[in-house]
Amino acid sequence: MNITKHYYTSTLTILYLLVGCTKVNDDCHVNYYPNAPIIEWETGVSGSEEESHGHFILTCSDGGYLQVGETGVFPSTAKILVVKTDNLGQLVWKKELGSSGNNLGNSAIETPNGYIICGAIDGNSALIKLDKSNGNQKFIKTIDNGGSNAFENLIKSRNGFVCVGYNNAEDKTNTFFTDGSGYITFLDSSGTKTLGIGLDDYLAQAYRIVEYNSDYYISGLTENANDFGLIKLDSLGNILWHRTYGGIASDHCYGMAVGEDESIFLTGHTLSNTENWDTYTIKIDFSGNMIWERVLGNPRGFNPKFIHDEAWDIKSLPDSGCIVVAGTGDEYGRYRRRCGNDGDNSNTWHIYLIKYDLDGNIVWQKTYGGGQNIDWAGEAIDLTPDGGAIIALDNGEFGFVKIAPF
Repeated sequence: MNITKHYYTSTLTILYLLVGCTKVNDDCHVNYYPNAPIIEWETGVSGSEEESHGHFILTCSDGGYLQVGETGVFPSTAKILVVKTDNLGQLVWKKELGSSGNNLGNSAIETPNGYIICGAIDGNSALIKLDKSNGNQKFIKTIDNGGSNAFENLIKSRNGFVCVGYNNAEDKTNTFFTDGSGYITFLDSSGTKTLGIGLDDYLAQAYRIVEYNSDYYISGLTENANDFGLIKLDSLGNILWHRTYGGIASDHCYGMAVGEDESIFLTGHTLSNTENWDTYTIKIDFSGNMIWERVLGNPRGFNPKFIHDEAWDIKSLPDSGCIVVAGTGDEYGRYRRRCGNDGDNSNTWHIYLIKYDLDGNIVWQKTYGGGQNIDWAGEAIDLTPDGGAIIALDNGEFGFVKIAPF
């Protein structure tokens, strides 16, 4: 096995030059890209609890959308929430699953006769199959992989399913990084576990899995969420190689996608050589070698010391580039009004989208807000058949935001 760690040396000065910012003053450097797409429509669906939070969104074969997450507070009152809409965001059905509060809805895939949801039920990893037409439960499988554990992501395999996630979580109240041990589970077509392999030598939390040429690529967070981690396994679960990517401080990896030019995209956010959290996106070949890396943040031009730019998902594009979804806002309550006096202020969170071309150049970046003093943040993204995108919006309910073709 080989292990390599890649370090970057980006600074904010280089970042300004890279994105072409015009620095007006300490609290105002604003980018404008007239080619950035607009919102076509947005809607929301509430769960039974006071607040709902989506983690994953899927464009379905019928043109509609499926969003997965929770309603309620984890781990006390949370239930898995699954919402299916039509192509205009109108509710088709919604389902809530689990009763103890220690429940997570993390991601989903579509099969010819159902949707497969993965997450956790009562603190154990769970695989749930729902009927496409009405959301009725076809089967539910819970698997105790050790301690507090959950599935984060899954793929359909030749023999059933392969799921990645974690076990033995130390922080049982966290839905994003639990400080546990990475784990991969092989299951048959009925959801019964056939094999489990610990990944804790490489990942503290396995977040995404893709298959390419019968091998598996798994990404996630390394010990103490220090770096991006990437592992290559064969179909039997043998580790072929592993890599880490990042800098001198924390680098949190959440999104992965396979590029049209036989590459891998990873995204998340970083504190390395930045003034606060900025988005961090890298492109890698299938041998694990880095092709390019980009750090980008503070798109609305506030004081960067107080702005969090948190990237959660990425999709590859037909031109071999990618699109990243994030949230951007002030975690510290330092109210700053944006130049232009348009009502925007740093305390209000926005969706943040970035489109990169195949070489890592910025094609456009744009933020989307819900109005004065209304928080919006992007949690997940999928592409749509018309060349646009659908975004899972965090605004207190399951928000659906349709982005025009780009």
